[in-house]
Amino acid sequence: MLQRFYPDEYRESAYGLDYEGLYEKGYRGIIFDIDNTLVPHGAAADERSIALFGRLRGIGYSCVLLSNNKEMRVKPFAQAVGAMYIHKANKPAAANYRRAMERMRTVPENTLFVGDQLFTDVWGAKKAGIHSILVRPIHPKEEIQIVFKRYLERIVLYFYRKEERKAEHD
Repeated sequence: MLQRFYPDEYRESAYGLDYEGLYEKGYRGIIFDIDNTLVPHGAAADERSIALFGRLRGIGYSCVLLSNNKEMRVKPFAQAVGAMYIHKANKPAAANYRRAMERMRTVPENTLFVGDQLFTDVWGAKKAGIHSILVRPIHPKEEIQIVFKRYLERIVLYFYRKEERKAEHD
């Protein structure tokens, strides 16, 4: 039952992923969450996030920011990094993940999702059939409703890691 929330990959940071290697594997579009995935919650685009999106464009990726936040939060960030965006995405509903793929002209098989939350980001990507990469939250300061979800996430991640370790030994 918990497997529906398991990411396809769990990595330290969105900034340490091998995007070139993923491109070689056939991925062409990346959907990103913003808060605590690319920058601390509520922070503006910084040099690192702007450089990342420049690098991704150089590799050949199309990118969409998919956020449950309001447009006044998402639009300036998207403009700063040069990415398309969908605000008030209603994650984990799969509809806006599909809409993001339409905008990028990709399909689930060649699309990645990168985000920091299991119950919105990863679950929505899985429902849309997209390869999901969970990253550690950038900063511990979060809104109260997210803090509560993090406790539940720890339980799911405990079993995820346990299964991953078992698979490595089999």
